[in-house]
Amino acid sequence: MSHCLFCDIISKKIPAKVIYEDNEIIAFNDINPKAEVHFMVIPKLHMDSMLQLEDSHINLIGKMMFLANKIAKEQKLEGYKLQVNTGKKGGQEVFHLHIHVFGNL
Repeated sequence: MSHCLFCDIISKKIPAKVIYEDNEIIAFNDINPKAEVHFMVIPKLHMDSMLQLEDSHINLIGKMMFLANKIAKEQKLEGYKLQVNTGKKGGQEVFHLHIHVFGNL
């Protein structure tokens, strides 16, 4: 695996405004927000993108989606947009699976 920005955030080598963390998932505010509320939900397990998902990841991905919704509600969003860019041709820039959550208050 080459250097990974999100793995550095997970290991606390790079600071981030963490809004949720457990042993499997971390969520933090985007450093360059595209909406009033813009955070990311990522697995601590490194995988480049959705293209690496296997059957064994079903619970993890379900938990990520559940947490995206839970955190959005905690952030007082009454509606929001989820975005998962997959692969270079899908617009992905950081190659560690992540869900963007965007919303306006």
